[in-house]
Amino acid sequence: MNETESPDQDRAVTIIIGRVWRRKGGKSEGVHIMLIAPDDDSAVRRALDSLAAEGYAEAELDQIGDMEGEPDDEPHLSAYQGALEGEVSIITFDQAD
Repeated sequence: MNETESPDQDRAVTIIIGRVWRRKGGKSEGVHIMLIAPDDDSAVRRALDSLAAEGYAEAELDQIGDMEGEPDDEPHLSAYQGALEGEVSIITFDQAD
């Protein structure tokens, strides 16, 4: 490892897909969460902590997996870069119910 590399650069960015609610029983939003974590359990724990810190009351996480490279489009590209820098990146969007 050289001086500009961090241990996290060898880890894949994890993406978690699900739905979130600001209020219990309120309208849901789709969510994509990107972060780096040593394992799936740690990733889910960090994601839920970050959602709670952002004011979300409920979350339903459906899928988790590793990204297979950098996304092409925004806002996922910025979220991916944020995850590489150690952030938990949260993207929310309207979804059809």
